[in-house]
Amino acid sequence: MTAWLLDTGPLVAYLDADDPAHHLVSQAIDRFTGQLVTTSAVITEAMHFVGESSQGPGCLVDFLEISGTRIADCCKPGDLKSAVKLMRKYGDTPMDFADATLILLGDSLKQNHICTLDRRGFSTYRTSTGKRFKLVLDEA
Repeated sequence: MTAWLLDTGPLVAYLDADDPAHHLVSQAIDRFTGQLVTTSAVITEAMHFVGESSQGPGCLVDFLEISGTRIADCCKPGDLKSAVKLMRKYGDTPMDFADATLILLGDSLKQNHICTLDRRGFSTYRTSTGKRFKLVLDEA
């Protein structure tokens, strides 16, 4: 089964019809038949952004449930150390914690397809084996 790593930007854009990327993201996600996977760090970040609307957090939870999005926890000490190492490596890009956890998740799943609006970051970042990330919204 094909999997897409799901970043914060598309998750928020999917839920916010006023977001400039809403149409592009909605079309891509609605057509996708594989497994969406993300991290608890991405969910935390998305909760912050959708929390500006009183219905936002509930809509986010509903989307995650209906879509069957798999959420990985990346907060064990070893994961945190690996994330910090990546954030230092890509400090000039820069890379935030949520992005670092997505790279770690992609490595663990051997997956490099990512649904992101962060073209600059994920065009620069590489998997642990040096592979580029495939930006699925660029193919939509």
